[in-house]
Amino acid sequence: MGMTYEARQTGDVTILDINGRIDLGVPIAFGPGASVPLKTVVRDFAERGHRNIVLNLRDVTYIDSSGIGELVGSVTTVRKLGGDLRVVNPNMKVQLLLRTCKMDTVIDVKPDEASALQAFSKTATRA
Repeated sequence: MGMTYEARQTGDVTILDINGRIDLGVPIAFGPGASVPLKTVVRDFAERGHRNIVLNLRDVTYIDSSGIGELVGSVTTVRKLGGDLRVVNPNMKVQLLLRTCKMDTVIDVKPDEASALQAFSKTATRA
């Protein structure tokens, strides 16, 4: 099964609702018949000025090591452009993988969207 996403905006935060698997050879579907990797989708949003990005992983069923690489590439790209990226709603299996790989020390993982939005507003207040 391929991946899909839907983008929505809450204030100055772009939320990408990801669905499917983040693994080798399964890029996110982007338009009819075409596909691009997660980090490319995130980069495109960031380059268009969407610098606060939340990846909602509620409907992600699996992530492998290449998917971890996509997450690292995504957060690195957004931070280089002056923004930040947070992950929300990972299921228990994905949470365990993120902790095992120490990804929760690289990417801010929040239990829900409200927590991520609040973290972005605290960051903006400090700036």
